[in-house]
Formats: sequence, structure tokens, C-alpha cells
Amino acid sequence: MTTKYTEDHEWARTEGDLLVIGITNYAQEQLGEVVFVELPDIDQSLEQRDEAAVIESVKAAGEVKSPVGGTVVEVNEALNNNPEKINEDPSGDGWVYKIKPADSNEFEALMDDAAYDALVETLS
Repeated sequence: MTTKYTEDHEWARTEGDLLVIGITNYAQEQLGEVVFVELPDIDQSLEQRDEAAVIESVKAAGEVKSPVGGTVVEVNEALNNNPEKINEDPSGDGWVYKIKPADSNEFEALMDDAAYDALVETLS
């Protein structure tokens, strides 16, 4: 399992030939208490950086932009009734959707742990 990151604070983790997508701990901290998640549609086709989902919190709404292009194959239905999972476990149970990537090079070009940590460091 490899995890990569975007400058917009999404993460993508390999799971077989799919990628699991969510938001980083930094992103959920900035949003605050999550109260609603608008999930993408199954079979929805996304280009890299397209808006895939919307996460609403008590203080703001944020877009989840797709780290890679591809087709949505699964969404985290648990977020419909328990959107707070994003706050509680953003890189685990708080995942948002799974995508079958169209181009593996897009994933490879994302930031690794060290690059993402360095980015977050500049924001503190």
C-alpha cells in the first residue's frame, strides 16, 4: 500500500488496482466538525482535479478534488449517517470514495509523505 498526497490535502492509497481517496488530517482540522458529505456517484467519470465530493463542516464547506482521473467504483456510504468519521479517522474509516484510475502516471506524480509533510510545515 502506497499513499500519496495532493497540494489540496487529499490522499490516495493503492488498494489492488484501485485507489482509495480521502482528505488528510490537516484538511479535516482546518474544516472542523464535519456535518455532511456529498459523495460522488458510482460510475462517475472524473478527470484529475475535478470536484468529486463536498464536505461540509460547522464552519466551512470544502471540495474533495480527485487526485487522479478515472471512474468511481465505490463510495463510503457510512459517511451519509456518520460524517464525523472524517474527523475521527480521516486516513482510515473516513475515506470518501474508491476510483479505478485511468492513468497510473497521475498517481506516481503525486507527493510522497516527505513532500506533503514539508508542504504542511510551510502552512503552520
